[in-house]
Amino acid sequence: MLETGDNRWEAQMLWKIIGVVAVVWIALAVIGALIKGLFPILVISAVVFGLYLLYKAIAGSDDHTVTKV
Repeated sequence: MLETGDNRWEAQMLWKIIGVVAVVWIALAVIGALIKGLFPILVISAVVFGLYLLYKAIAGSDDHTVTKV
């Protein structure tokens, strides 16, 4: 059977659940804002890097030695 103190326990669990949901919601909002803000920078940097690799592939080099890193 349930005792009279169980009602207080249920209220504490409810607030814990609400707190966890609020923290997750805030975390997702912050992550979403970061992704939205950084996505154009990521796209621009990927395009610049791709153009650099394309330039290096087309320009080539007269030195055809194989080097190990």
